[in-house]
Amino acid sequence: MSTQKPRRPNYFVSMLTMKCPRCRKGDMFRNQNPFHLRFSKIFNMYDNCPVCGQKYELETGFWFGTGYVSYALSVAFSVFNLIWFWLFFGLTWRDNSIFIWLAVNGVLLVLIQPWLMRLSRAIYLYFFVYYDEDTAKLEKTTHQH
Repeated sequence: MSTQKPRRPNYFVSMLTMKCPRCRKGDMFRNQNPFHLRFSKIFNMYDNCPVCGQKYELETGFWFGTGYVSYALSVAFSVFNLIWFWLFFGLTWRDNSIFIWLAVNGVLLVLIQPWLMRLSRAIYLYFFVYYDEDTAKLEKTTHQH
């Protein structure tokens, strides 16, 4: 018999796949695809984790803080785009390449915004809820409200 503890799910992989921060097994969102034509479906979350029962909205207005996280992600994404665009194409005012970068970056930000908004919720929740070894042993329950 092996007494080896089960491996802890990776922190960043769990966050990027938007799993519950407490058990890192349950999904935070009812539908894994963040790209919907109806804006209301982007944030269609479970009230509680379907595996461990962790409440996702810790208090009224909890998700307002995700605006700061979403802003930071958007800035980081824009800086990344600026660097690769500058390295591959160059940026100057003379040929208006700066405006081309702005347009490309703007379109890309709009396209990935639903995913960024969901990711910002996951990151923000991970600030406040920590992994619990005991809940990781739980199997799927019926806490889906």
